[in-house]
Amino acid sequence: MASPSPGNSITFRIEVDGARVSTAELAAVVAATGAEVTGFDTVESGHLGTVVDVTCNTAGSEHADRIREILDSRAGLRVRNVSDRTFLMHLGGKLAVAPTVTLRNRDDLSRAYTPGVARICRAIERNPDDARHLTIKRNTVAVVTDGSAVLGLGDIGPAAALPVMEGKAALFKQFAGVDAWPVCLDTTETEQIIAIVKAIAPGYGGINLEDISAPRCFEIERRLRAELDIPVFHDDQHGTAIVVLAALINALRVVEKKIGDARIVVSGVGAAGHAVIQLLHAQGARDIVACNRHGAVHAGQSHEHGHLTWLAQNTNPAGRTGTLKEVLSGADVFIGLSAPDLLDGADVATMADGAVVMALSNPDPEVSPAAAAEHAAVVATGRSDFPNQINNVLAFPGLFRGLLDAEAHEIDTPLLVAAATAIADCVSADELTPDYIVPSVFDSRVAAAVASDVKAAADRAGSRSAGGARA
Repeated sequence: MASPSPGNSITFRIEVDGARVSTAELAAVVAATGAEVTGFDTVESGHLGTVVDVTCNTAGSEHADRIREILDSRAGLRVRNVSDRTFLMHLGGKLAVAPTVTLRNRDDLSRAYTPGVARICRAIERNPDDARHLTIKRNTVAVVTDGSAVLGLGDIGPAAALPVMEGKAALFKQFAGVDAWPVCLDTTETEQIIAIVKAIAPGYGGINLEDISAPRCFEIERRLRAELDIPVFHDDQHGTAIVVLAALINALRVVEKKIGDARIVVSGVGAAGHAVIQLLHAQGARDIVACNRHGAVHAGQSHEHGHLTWLAQNTNPAGRTGTLKEVLSGADVFIGLSAPDLLDGADVATMADGAVVMALSNPDPEVSPAAAAEHAAVVATGRSDFPNQINNVLAFPGLFRGLLDAEAHEIDTPLLVAAATAIADCVSADELTPDYIVPSVFDSRVAAAVASDVKAAADRAGSRSAGGARA
């Protein structure tokens, strides 16, 4: 059974017959179910008994149902109500629109709206760039999805994807003050998505593509970057790549190895895997072996999709063949961006001394972190309940803050490297340990550092020739 998690926090309102069960016994009953009790509040109290709210972390809906059955079967207890705290958080959505100006009287109204607003419209008509200064465009990002590759849930559609996009927008605001808004599209047609995003782009300062399945996501991003004058960023690709590079920079510092000397095995050649490999390659990694479900990708193969052709031509210089387990032997670094339970501790034991393992499949990693830690020097996951969480929230809020502040038009590879380096450098030499290679997502320094370095990189890009590398 999965471990109890705050994501499955449940409150049980329970009537307790004080003559037969004490509240202390109630707490013990709940704890014995494997739940983590996090709150115990008396709602009503009388001579005949009490009503108690018991809040606990569970392992999921089946676990919560079993807890209720156990409680109801105990003499002297009756569950009156069950509240799922995650569902309660999402009631009515997680976003709202609030004006940044006060409308107190007719004078205010005449400036914010008609007739005064007409002067602003004319100014933007004469100089469209003024929209970046005189409207919400200066601080607004569209979070665009078709719901085809949401988290580990897959193709669940645009409506079911909306809670994730709302959460993403809330993170933009919380960590970097960026106003983001979900745009959930009821189409998976590449050309339709491109056309719709181009049509809505005038109202936004940037586009964050999210949870769009590969290989369509590559073409959608490429076309939008070529055809829009605002930055377009596919977070599943480049956000992941930034944080992986940041973690690898510090992990290699811990084990005293250089990226150019390290043999790196990557499991997963979808959107995230491809972008991670491209960024590591640009940063000097020379011996990368990419693996899909058939094993190592190498130059002797033919591939239907262009991103696999690029991998075959630009990675695996030694031409290694075989399964993931076979090519992992002797590797310095493993990066998992694929599926759970592909490896075990014995596989990690075949890696080189001072091995680095990043098992990022979420919620269940490619290898048990505990098993990997028995043999690897540094272990990271995508989960919040293990050390070294590789979480894109370290990257995208600060990155877009910097892009908007720079009034950037595009994103190139040096800018992504700047973001990764900024994240890595938030962990000082004194703080750096095998269990602390990336800063906490709640470290207030991170978004500011990323924004500053990204803005500087974007400013430098503005002075480079248009032929510079694009991410």
